[in-house]
Amino acid sequence: MYEKMNEQLASYGVVPVVVLNDAKDAEPLAKALVEGGLACAEVTFRTDAAEESIRIMSKAYPEMLVGAGTVLTTEQVDRALNAGAKFIVSPGFDPEIVDYCLEKEVPVYPGTVTPTEVAQAVKRGLAVCKFFPAEQFGGVSTIKALAAPYTMVKFMPTGGVNLKNLRDYLSCDKIAACGGTWMVKGDMIKEGRFDEIKKITAEAAQIVKEIRG
Repeated sequence: MYEKMNEQLASYGVVPVVVLNDAKDAEPLAKALVEGGLACAEVTFRTDAAEESIRIMSKAYPEMLVGAGTVLTTEQVDRALNAGAKFIVSPGFDPEIVDYCLEKEVPVYPGTVTPTEVAQAVKRGLAVCKFFPAEQFGGVSTIKALAAPYTMVKFMPTGGVNLKNLRDYLSCDKIAACGGTWMVKGDMIKEGRFDEIKKITAEAAQIVKEIRG
């Protein structure tokens, strides 16, 4: 299950990182992402609407890979899974959350930025780790350096990834997929500009296709 999820996320190349303040926006947003060519999303647990949004998106588009991001507690893991989340993402490496997800056989992507954190992930058999915040910690060059001794690990950089540097990230064979917010900005969601979200999503999907085929 974990390997399959890694492959599916890598096939999309970009994972929209979504902050939803109102669950009513969940379904039209999911529609825009799916029609734009990225049938996946990391819905962050930063808002009260996150849980219900995951439930709505998962029900409306069962083929969509909907995960929960910014997961900070095992209680949030349970809530996310009950809502239909297919994977869990945390900003840092929390052994309790990682081990809890592994026990439940749920794909988990913890944040790593140091060799020590990557080593903890390798010890647990994780093949893909989140790299956050990516740009602030050196971007592609740091990822290449981290991957040198840990040849079995790939990364999912998030934080500062955008349309301008996406090609650089995707060109690195140590990157499974990139997390990004530029196609799902808060003001666009709030103002209901879902056609614009679909257009920007399609641009990202096209770049993935150009680079990875």
